[in-house]
Amino acid sequence: MTADLVGASALSGVDLDGPDREAAELACGMLLAAVGPGRLGVAFSGGVDSSVLLALAARALGPSRVVAVLGVSPSLAAVERAAAHDVARAIGVPVAEVATAEGDDPAYRANAPDRCFHCKDELFTRISAAIVAAHGLAAVAYGENADDAARRDRPGARAAREHGVLAPLARAGIGKAAVRRIARSLALPCADKPAAPCLASRIPHFQEVTPHKLGQVEAAEAALRRLGLADLRVRHHGEVARVEVPLDDVDRLARDPLREEVLRAVRSAGFRYVALDLAGIQSGSFTLAQLDAGT
Repeated sequence: MTADLVGASALSGVDLDGPDREAAELACGMLLAAVGPGRLGVAFSGGVDSSVLLALAARALGPSRVVAVLGVSPSLAAVERAAAHDVARAIGVPVAEVATAEGDDPAYRANAPDRCFHCKDELFTRISAAIVAAHGLAAVAYGENADDAARRDRPGARAAREHGVLAPLARAGIGKAAVRRIARSLALPCADKPAAPCLASRIPHFQEVTPHKLGQVEAAEAALRRLGLADLRVRHHGEVARVEVPLDDVDRLARDPLREEVLRAVRSAGFRYVALDLAGIQSGSFTLAQLDAGT
């Protein structure tokens, strides 16, 4: 059976048409060609990109031939860890957790713009050492999409290439918008989940990443979510927490009684001052600023 026929069969019954279906079929075919009769490990976070990849792999290969590999460290919020398990359970694929120790690496803690390289290098090294043989994996893939592949603030992609990790979504030309559409067609519970970068991304470059800072950010963001905020970042600037929310929420957060609740929530995490960023959420702003400065 050809890769195209396998991909088409894998998506039977899915309400997906046109270029999205063609791209999803192509990704499925790539996975089958890469794995053959073996098993695939998917570096999994529970975010929409890796969840779509996991779901396509389960359809193309069968759930018993796919393992979701979840890296666990202080940079992974507890709520994200639990959500990842929920998504994998909905897809029907088992989760293998692997403890990563990027925090032991001075280059990671130094928090230069290449921090994500050191994090992903640690993750893929641990997968190779602890997961590949134990689960009989023929290949490992991760959820980079075509839009992220074109960005210059994604040093983790270099680690993936060096470890031979597959990026079928990017290679099939599946960008962010298509990932969302495919996720909805597959009825994934995370289809409309906001992006959730690791907690270390909240710390400005060249300021050391420590478990204490990561814990403060996690506690502040968890407290804000309990107030009903879904999409947000708490940037760590020492005693100052800079809160980013979508522009539609900025005015609402600045008004009582929510303003007082936000102040209490963030201060309870150990911050002295709370600033609301009028620019809204800015993905990759720390890294892009350093790259623009030529650092």
